Amino acid sequence: MKRIAVMTSGGDSPGMNAAIRAVVRNGLEHEIEVWGVRQGYAGILSGDMHKLTSFEVSGILQRGGTILQTARNEEFKTPAGQQKGLRQLNQRGIEGLVCIGGDGSLKGALALHRLGFPVVGVPASIDNDLDGTNMSIGVDTAMNTILDSLDRIRDTASSHTRAFLIEVMGRNCGYLAIMAAILGGAEIVSTPEREISMEEIGKSLADAYLRGKSHAVAVIAEGVSYDINELAAYLRGKSDVGFDIRLSILGHVQRGGSPSAFDRLLATRMGVKALEFLLEGKSGVMTALDGREISPIPIEDAIKRIRPINPNYFDLARILAR
Repeated sequence: MKRIAVMTSGGDSPGMNAAIRAVVRNGLEHEIEVWGVRQGYAGILSGDMHKLTSFEVSGILQRGGTILQTARNEEFKTPAGQQKGLRQLNQRGIEGLVCIGGDGSLKGALALHRLGFPVVGVPASIDNDLDGTNMSIGVDTAMNTILDSLDRIRDTASSHTRAFLIEVMGRNCGYLAIMAAILGGAEIVSTPEREISMEEIGKSLADAYLRGKSHAVAVIAEGVSYDINELAAYLRGKSDVGFDIRLSILGHVQRGGSPSAFDRLLATRMGVKALEFLLEGKSGVMTALDGREISPIPIEDAIKRIRPINPNYFDLARILAR
């Protein structure tokens, strides 16, 4: 291979820039041109791509977001769009692609692979919902951001004898919620995998109040069936909860910020390996953290189900909430 492309797609996550940098620098080591695709699959369809230099990726290791930017694209989901994208890549002499992103991005990568184009995926999603890898790029940074917010909220909750409902991201995966509950000392957690009813949440908060707690925290994953505003209204209508109810939706603050040391290292290792896998003739695979090693796993396996949460974490959260 003499020329490959790298792109970021879907939701941004801290560490994407570190992965881009690693692909480019490893490409230079192997005397391979690395072209950057702007705006994800939209950039492939429009031909918005250019050669990346060592200078261009200098100083981006600590930056959140992605210098290549990202966008969601409906056209590429169609066979006609995929054919058009493949034509754009071939016209520019690009022989392989590193796709950095979440499950939707990797579905597009798999489509290119099935058309015969060499593709390697790199998991980058704060949701940690991609199966087959212990961790995706951006999860650790998002988790630390959540914990920092939760700790600050707990200070004011304790000062005013309040119960806070804190909504965290994760789409249909409750990993961030369950880990935030354990590490942040929450009294209750509700996730799509183990949803706690509004009635049960009310009883748990009332129990915490009767036991003399000065505050309570409930972590709610965004993927549960009820809205957090609906939950707050329900709890405020119950006279036996005891606490004054407040809510906090952390929102997109969880996706931004400088990547942690763990995410910088993970992204760097995965970016380097992604290029190596292409050079080894591998395609249709994703870099995966398997123990301490970065291994290739089929993209098809990574996206066919949401990464399950260790059931022991739910028991741990329950025990520690006493």
